[in-house]
Amino acid sequence: TTLCLAATAQADEPPQTPHVLFVFAHPDDELFVAPAIARAVRAGQDVAVVYATSGDQGPGVSSMEPGPALAIHREAEASCAMEALGVSQTSFLKLGDGTLGIAAHRPESPARLFGYGLSSIFDGSDIDMVVTWGPDGGYGHADHRMVSAVTTQLVQAMPEGERPDLLYPGIRAGTLPPDEAMKNWAVTAPELLDVSVEYDEADLAAAHRAAQCHESQFDEQTRQAMMPSFNQSIWQGAVHFRSAFGR
Repeated sequence: TTLCLAATAQADEPPQTPHVLFVFAHPDDELFVAPAIARAVRAGQDVAVVYATSGDQGPGVSSMEPGPALAIHREAEASCAMEALGVSQTSFLKLGDGTLGIAAHRPESPARLFGYGLSSIFDGSDIDMVVTWGPDGGYGHADHRMVSAVTTQLVQAMPEGERPDLLYPGIRAGTLPPDEAMKNWAVTAPELLDVSVEYDEADLAAAHRAAQCHESQFDEQTRQAMMPSFNQSIWQGAVHFRSAFGR
């Protein structure tokens, strides 16, 4: 199925603005689906992005020390990326980077706190579609996996008629670029990726601008090459997703 990120209204219903929520673990996670975000915004959809952590333990290629100052810096980078993609609604839950998988079953664990924070966002919004990491977490990052698990847990508990569609982005098997940094990324059998969001040059350009915002995480050469590489190998004109509950 090829579509824009939206739940489609029935023929006898008045057209409504679709609400799409992207849920990520860290600033820069959005780059994995950036053209789809830009496409949704360009289509007039109501797009919001939530970050569970602010990346306070990930200095990347910068010389910054882990801690609060780094978190503030990475939030600014995320805000820069959101501006590039056209997103005006961004939330930072400010949980500790690298902590979401720790003692997740305990009442006040970071994972539980993430669930509470995300629940409050769901409770205050009429959301048609949620996009988050799949169970693989991209390359297995524990925070990514926990964001996927908790988001899925909350959505699957919602009753029919109130439950938004839930999509996981995926890399089609056989399309990983010949890049040492991506050799451990998970792939998905193409037949399982049942939703494709086509993008155009304007969306790809917006994604490229978003990548330039994350100077703490990637050097200049990597930032410049990222979107062209993803476009030519992984995406090839469309960002691919798997429906969590089937379509």
